Amino acid sequence: MTESIARAIHNRDLDRLRRYREYLDYYEGRRGAPAPRLRERTLTFNYARAVVEKGASYLVTDHAPTTVAADGRAESRRRAAEAQRELLDVWQDNDIARLDLETEVDTAVLGDGAFKVAWDGAAKRVVVAAPDVQGLYAWWAGDDVRRLTRVASRYRLPVDEAVARLGITPKRTAGRTPSAIDVIEAWTDTTFELWAQGTRVEARENPYRMIPFVLYPNLPRPKQFWGVSDIEPLRESIAELNRALTQLSRILELSGNPIAVLENVEEARDIAVQPGAVWELPEQARAYLLDLLQGGGVRLHVDYVDMIYRTLHDLAETPRVAFGDAGGDRSGVALQTELDPLLRRVARKRLIRTAAMRRRDRLILAILGHHTHRDLLTGVRTDITWAPALAPHLAPAPEPASA
Repeated sequence: MTESIARAIHNRDLDRLRRYREYLDYYEGRRGAPAPRLRERTLTFNYARAVVEKGASYLVTDHAPTTVAADGRAESRRRAAEAQRELLDVWQDNDIARLDLETEVDTAVLGDGAFKVAWDGAAKRVVVAAPDVQGLYAWWAGDDVRRLTRVASRYRLPVDEAVARLGITPKRTAGRTPSAIDVIEAWTDTTFELWAQGTRVEARENPYRMIPFVLYPNLPRPKQFWGVSDIEPLRESIAELNRALTQLSRILELSGNPIAVLENVEEARDIAVQPGAVWELPEQARAYLLDLLQGGGVRLHVDYVDMIYRTLHDLAETPRVAFGDAGGDRSGVALQTELDPLLRRVARKRLIRTAAMRRRDRLILAILGHHTHRDLLTGVRTDITWAPALAPHLAPAPEPASA
């Protein structure tokens, strides 16, 4: 690639990055509230965060890497056992269980997830990180969106760190030295380039022969590389629920502070709505308090809120029982039946996460083997073992074996 990588990504994926910002606003509770009126409060209930974190807690249960020999040869079995020990050490050193939970929340919010596997030369160990997908750009084969051909990662380095690591002099802008500079890594299967401040500072062969990034969708869009956020189908329901609850709250507030209605009165002074108040009215005048709750009108608002609430849970595929509202004593089979939409969603996501984690583990073994001069991949197959999404006492009992 001869052109500046900064120029190549300058206007790339603008719609994707805009969606990321919108989803983050929903997750942080900055979107979904009704438009405020003068001197009126609005309510914002952050269901986006609740749904995302509940789904992550069901998906990322205990999990661990497993390796098996691809064939029955003794050498393959030896390599598989060695690879298993190395993977467990790397998972423990990098606190992978916590990293995967944090990454799952990010992935569910933004719609895309990523891992990066690198070598720490000072510590002599493999480092696994989860870079921000807002700084990642990808190119893939035209006929196969699952086959990456190039990945660019843009991030900012503090000036002191950039000088120490890259040996560059920060460019002054308007007579001032910036506090941080933009750095871009560009990887293909065969090459690595490092750009800083729009200038290429390093170009060399990729020693791993693999792009050290794993990019994967939260849930896939058909025939597209980037995925779908868990928040995307919930936006209208969240906004309408907050609007309806705000409206209901205003009605109840007004009912608690009733409005005095005077008929056939040209002028009114010192009319106070309080216990023991006495009003003096002219003849043929009428006074009463406006009752906004009469006729069961508020019930219509409550029923509408319940309807939106059900719609929200349906679109999220997260039944209310997942939040602990079982509605009475139920058997494990009954609870599993009610949780079936969530369990199926977890199963779909685990298919994607398993593939991503298997590739991450192979990157770990490839990079570790390169720097320690060992072959940890030949004849070895990697996989991920997941714990059940439901607690054991809620899972249905296995069917007895037939005689």
